Formats: sequence, structure tokens, C-alpha cells
Amino acid sequence: MQFNVIKRDKTKSNYDIKKIENVLKLAFTQTNITCDETTFKLIVSNIDNQTRNSIDIEHNEIFIEKIQDIVEQSLMKYHFYETAKHYIQYRLTRNEKRKTESYVSKIKDNVVTPWGMIGYITYKKTYSRHIPNSNQTEEFKDTITRVLEACQKQLHVNFTNDELRQAYYYFMSLKCSVAGRFLWQLGTKTVDKLGLFSLQNCAFIKIDAPVKPFLWIFDALMLGSGVGFNIQKHNIQKLPMVLDVNLQIVRQDTKDAGFIIPDSREGWISLLEKVLEAIFIKGLSFTYSTMLIRSAGASIQGFGGVASGPEELVKGIDNIVNICKSQRGKYLSTVNCLDIVCIIASIVVSGNVRRAALLCIGDHDDIEYLNAKRWDLGNIPNWRALSNNSVICSDTTKLLPEFWNGYTGNGEPYGLINIELSKKIGRLKDGNKYPDPEVEGFNPCGEITLSNCQTCCLSEIFLPNITSYEELQKIVTTLYRICKHSLLLKCHQKDTEYIVHKQMRIGIGVTGYMQCSQEQKNWLEPLYEYLREYDVAYSKKINAPVSVKLTTCKPSGTLSLLAGVTPGCHPGIFQYFIRRIRISSSNNLVQICRKSGYKIEYQKNFDGTDDINTLVIEFPCMYPLGTILAKDMTAIDQLEVIKQLQYSWSDNAVSVTVYYKLEELDIIKSWLKNNYTNNIKSCSFLLHHDHNFQQAPYEEITKEKYEELISHVKHITSGDIILDDIPDYENENCKGGVCPIK
Repeated sequence: MQFNVIKRDKTKSNYDIKKIENVLKLAFTQTNITCDETTFKLIVSNIDNQTRNSIDIEHNEIFIEKIQDIVEQSLMKYHFYETAKHYIQYRLTRNEKRKTESYVSKIKDNVVTPWGMIGYITYKKTYSRHIPNSNQTEEFKDTITRVLEACQKQLHVNFTNDELRQAYYYFMSLKCSVAGRFLWQLGTKTVDKLGLFSLQNCAFIKIDAPVKPFLWIFDALMLGSGVGFNIQKHNIQKLPMVLDVNLQIVRQDTKDAGFIIPDSREGWISLLEKVLEAIFIKGLSFTYSTMLIRSAGASIQGFGGVASGPEELVKGIDNIVNICKSQRGKYLSTVNCLDIVCIIASIVVSGNVRRAALLCIGDHDDIEYLNAKRWDLGNIPNWRALSNNSVICSDTTKLLPEFWNGYTGNGEPYGLINIELSKKIGRLKDGNKYPDPEVEGFNPCGEITLSNCQTCCLSEIFLPNITSYEELQKIVTTLYRICKHSLLLKCHQKDTEYIVHKQMRIGIGVTGYMQCSQEQKNWLEPLYEYLREYDVAYSKKINAPVSVKLTTCKPSGTLSLLAGVTPGCHPGIFQYFIRRIRISSSNNLVQICRKSGYKIEYQKNFDGTDDINTLVIEFPCMYPLGTILAKDMTAIDQLEVIKQLQYSWSDNAVSVTVYYKLEELDIIKSWLKNNYTNNIKSCSFLLHHDHNFQQAPYEEITKEKYEELISHVKHITSGDIILDDIPDYENENCKGGVCPIK
């Protein structure tokens, strides 16, 4: 019900008894109450008389609340109780709405979002939330509105109305974006409940104790953060010996078990804690029960997928116990610790809801570690596939032959981490002006330098979409303030809260670099200097520490798809290509794609049969002419891009997976010998393989084929998603405190 109540107006000429009549007519109409003309005129007259007696109209003092009180009293006086009741309820509802209505929700939406070919589908599949009290999911404007409202209410950024309107335009125009975690989580009760960790992309810890680091990793992975972890010998040697006892840790699904596991993040972590304490400290056997854990296949309404049930948890715990039993009376090796972390990750991913991104960092001369992913040697446990592995090295001439063996196709090539350089400098251009002496590791993608127990938040600039340096300054200021305030949130891990609040590390990234003009690339160097100065002034304004680091260049997979730009500073994979995405057969997006003409087929299993639970959708795509393509770049060209961005923009690091061919290996070694020590903080490599995979994610096509395919489909930029089963996000999101990676 709506009532057109008198608007506050302090001019005598605008005081009109007709407005009172209109309010009453609408009130009676909405409540289906009949009022005869005589009574109606009496009520109006009564209201008019009381208004004139209680309000000084002559001196232009007309108070809407007072007039509304008189309307209520008059309705009651003439026994129109039902109408009065509705009118009172209307006033209460309007007052509550005024308290919660934000400026953002009132911004007129006239922005056309420049979606990439699969941008809208990617957004709906990954970031669009269920709209409460409806059977629909968000459109992009709803997501951006939720994010900006949360910036005000949860992060307390305190944007002005003009700044909110400007930010809304930047996000809707895909000129920039907050991190995917922010797009998914901001504005939800999850952020209120979990604070800092619910929004963090990156995390790192060193394994230098027998219990806490493993629990921290389990916690971070279950909360959706990727984790880097250090297993260098000088850290692992701090662990105590595995107790020389005949330890029995047994599942016993009865009420009298020693520990009944709660079906929550905390419950699962508590089980691991009891296991590790038994192995290293207490030496006491115990039983545990999984009777409270949801069975396998139970629906997780909050963010989709199904529960893994207790079996993967039990299997993982058994594997951890067996690894430790094999070292009974001895110390764990570096690879033992690698395996324990990978097993923890296998437990996390078992529900098919979350990923578990890991980067293991070890010594460059640890031969057992260097052979940990030599699949050709056999007897390598499958769980090791869950981590990317790198070595700490500041001089590549010291690398052993075992390191390079992985580069010849016998195993996975290990990445390189230059901790010494990372401690000494930020941007290369600034020399030792911004040291970072507490750095001990990196996040899984290798673009963020991190201290022990530290996390970091990210954001993204779609550089090809920026029209001027002035616009770029405003955009980076907006992203910086959101990131900065997110780091002020509380954290249940107090060591993490301490180091995050101390260093305030931020990673503002750029993507689409290989599509940019030279002018756009040239903006980055002065932009960094502007951002450094702004950080000093703004930190003082909000009484926060200056950020130790501010910028980065990350791989930027999913977010780049939104705008259809090349990811991070990677080249375009092809000029014209088919991009295939996999999606659940039951996903409502399938019908939208089918109606728009896209080819859809079942995913093929290895034996050639159809997987009826998963569909593959083909999208014809192209990058703008002039985009630098992979075929145009050698491995050295790619390394030079890392060096350039490390010089001009990134004070954290630059993440690029350098694709190489075997014949390039010698020249790569030569380049690293001459450039790595003083120019590269991190780099990773992947051997280029021609493949004949069915339904490959990317397939190069000709211009003619592209034009033929694109003529038969409709570019999807909108589409209502109607949910058959309405998820209860308020109660089910991040059930048990477990979050999806976004």
C-alpha cells in the first residue's frame, strides 16, 4: 500500500487543502473502506483546522510529521480504525525504508555494460547471487549496488554521493572491478561473521611448528583463500620428532566416541588438531565419530554443490596418520609436509564446491622435493597434483640438474621465487626506497609477496577500457579505498589480524595489458607514484598504517572474461577461437545459451561416453585486431614483460606463466643468468604442447569460421534466471563457515 502524503514545503502558497483530501481518498481506496461525502468533508475540515492551529503557516513552518499525526488522530476520532491502522503501518514502513535506503539504490542506471563474448554468462555463473524473497538471481547492477552499499555499511569507506555515482559508473562500464571474492561476498552476513578472511584472495604461512601451520592452512582453504606455504629445511627442522608410540586413531560412529565431530569448519579443523597433537605432543590414542556430518550428496543450498560426507575427511585423516607413522621416532621430511598439506587440500575440494589453490615453496637444492612431481618416476601420490611447486633461489646458476629435469617434459617445471629481491625492493624503478624485510613467501599465483600468516586483498583495472590518465587516477583511488578499508576488518586468526593491520598490503592489478596502446602502458609509471602519495595522505586521514605494498599484476582469469580482455599481462591465446565452458546440466543458464543459438553438447568421458551431468557450451570469440598474440611472443619476450611491469608498476610481483618450447630452454637459462637476480621476483613456466584433446577449452579457428559461427548466435548480455528451488542464503551461505573460492 502507498499513500501520497503531503511533502514538506515551507512556502505558504504551496499549502493546499486539496493535498489533504488526496491523502484521505487514497487511504480509503486502499483499505476498501467506504466514507460518505459529509463525513469525508468533516474529517478534512478537522485536519485543516488542527493544522492551522498547531502549525505556523504564516511563518512558513509546515512539519510533515505533525500533519501526519493529525491525520491519524482524525481517522481515529471518526472511528475509521482500519484505515488508521494501515496509515500508521505505512508511516512506520516508510520511516524504516528511509533509514535503509542508500544513495546507490537511487542511482539511475543508464550504463550499457560492454560484456565480452562470455562475460555475462561468466558473471551469472560465478558472481550473481540469489535475490532474497524472490526466485531470481542478481543482474550486474544489483551486484554492483550490493557491493557499493556494503562498502558504506560493512567496510565504512564513506564515499560521498558523487564518489558512489562515479564508482557505480566505473564498475558497470567494466573499467575496473573489485576482487571476485568481493563481488560474491560483500553485503552478506558471511562478512559480518567471518570478517577479514572472508574477503582475502591470498594467504601464506611457513611450516615451522607441528600443529598450528597445518590448522591455519586448513582454515584458510575452507574459507576460500589460496595458500602459499614454505617447507624449506630450516623451517621444517623446527618441528619436533614424531612420537615413538603405537598410536591408534580410529573412527567410531557412536555416541560414546572420544570426539564427536561437529558438522562445521571449526569441527573438521578440531579433528585435525587432535590428530596432530596426538602424533607430536600427547601420544594418546582416541576415537572419533562422524555421526553429525551430513551424508555425501546432501545439497548445499547456500552456494550450490553437494556435501562430500565424512568419507573424504576420514580418508584424509588416515593418510596423514599413515605418513606420520612411517616416520615414527623420526623427523618429518620436507616432502612429508608437502604431502600433509596436499591431503588437507584434497579434503577441502572433495565436496566439488571449492578449489584449493596451493603453492609449495622449498629449497632449490632439496633433491627429494625437486623429484616430488616427477610423474615419470612412478609411485607419486595423486594428491601432489593439488599444489604448484617453486624453489627459493636468487641466482639461477646455482640450480641443480634435477631442477631442470622437470623442464624437459619428465615432470612439472618448478617456478622460481626470489625472496632476497622481494625483501629489498618494491618496484625496480624505486630501488631500495620501499623495502619489505618481513617477506617470507608468496600466494599461489605468485603475484603477492607475503609475510608469515599474512593475507592480501586484490582488485583489477581493465586498462584497455580506460580513456584518460585522469580517469585512471580516479579509478585507482576508488579501488585503493575499498581495499584499504577491507583490511581494517577483524580476523579470528589473531596472528593474521596483527600482520595484516600492521602492513596493510594491497594488490591493485592491471589486466588486458597486451591489448593496450603504448600511451595506456605509459600511464602506469606515474600512476604508481600518485598512488604512493595518496596512500600516505589517506592513511593519515583514517589513522591507519601506510601500506607496505600497493600494486601487482595477477593472472586474472575469470574477471578478464567479464570484459573480454586478455588476462593480466598474458598475450591473447588466438586471434579467433572457440572458447568452451563446462556447466552443470541443471544450470538455468543452459536454456539461455540454447535459445541464443550456441552449440551445446554433453561432456565426453575418457572412454568416449557422455557425461550427462555436465554440458560443454561453445562460444565463438575474437580479440580486437592489434592484440599481441601468443604466437607473436617467444619465452624471452614474455620474461621481458615481467621485467618491465616489475620496473614500472608492480611493487609486489608479476604473475605470468611463461609458455616455452624445448628448443628455447638454453636461451631461457641464459636470460635468467643475466636478468633474474636483480629483476624478477617470481616466475613460472609451462612447456608448450600441441594436443588433440576433445572439447579443449580453446580451439583456434579462422576468421571465416568465426564469422560463420557468430552469424548464427546472439550475444548474451541479459537473461532472467528463475530458480526452481530458492536457496536460503541468509541461513545456508557458507554453511559451517566454509566459503567458495570466487
